[in-house]
Amino acid sequence: MTRRLALLLPALLLVLGTAGHAQAAGYRYWSFWDRTGTHWTYATQGPSTTRPDDGDVQGFRFAVSEDSANAKQPRLQSPDFAKICANSPAVQGKKRVALVIDFGTGPDAPAARTACATVPPDASTAEALATVAKPLRYNTAALLCAIADYPEQGCADQVTDQKKTPTPHHGPSVGLLAGATAIVLLAAAAIWRSRRRNHD
Repeated sequence: MTRRLALLLPALLLVLGTAGHAQAAGYRYWSFWDRTGTHWTYATQGPSTTRPDDGDVQGFRFAVSEDSANAKQPRLQSPDFAKICANSPAVQGKKRVALVIDFGTGPDAPAARTACATVPPDASTAEALATVAKPLRYNTAALLCAIADYPEQGCADQVTDQKKTPTPHHGPSVGLLAGATAIVLLAAAAIWRSRRRNHD
């Protein structure tokens, strides 16, 4: 029994030592945003099915996100339609859509920019984007992979964020510690009973 405990403890310490180093997975992709009032709202539809109105402001941001709840917004926080479309006069029978394109903070990322798309009244956001930020790249599932050819490769690739852990601390969870303590106590009790029988 003593030998079993000696084998158990190193394994237990290994589990405890690595429990705090779990890494959270995310995806590197273009998120799509609507400008609602004075703030950005994560779009409920994709750019290929959204039909913006004349005067709308919409945004795209390339970044690593775990899901829509923590997706990074375009960094331009006060986009103004009149300013973005100041050099694009209204055209009868067309609509104008102001677009904010934020390429993120990667070392090879272009600078964020704005553009005014003048398109037919029934045009989607994807069609508006295609007039000002070619080339666009999609995958076989019609997911937007690249704007203005950025990034050149990949599409919503999964990455591991080394800075994030599933718990706010770096140690093992309370449940894991309690389980480990129980195992040690049970092993110790077994050794005590074994030694007691040998002495009887």
